[in-house]
Amino acid sequence: MITKKEVQHIASLARIGATEDELESFSQDLSNILEWIDQLKEVDIDGVEPTAHIIGRKNIVREDKDYEFPNKKEIINLFPESKDEYNKVRSVL
Repeated sequence: MITKKEVQHIASLARIGATEDELESFSQDLSNILEWIDQLKEVDIDGVEPTAHIIGRKNIVREDKDYEFPNKKEIINLFPESKDEYNKVRSVL
């Protein structure tokens, strides 16, 4: 079983604050997850081929090509401000 002290250490590494009740709950939850993983280790997987995708798809990669964008000047004109060859946009956040 994972102790509350271990959960507190994990929470501090992740920079997550947790109350005493949460530490107790997380301790139980994490212990249950580890017990479930131990149960999975008991499954016989001899003869089972590893799969990367359940329907057998392969990664389709296109060639990375460099090309000149046709409307580059029109797009640059849409930027609200430029400075030292850099284009500035409004903050999203």
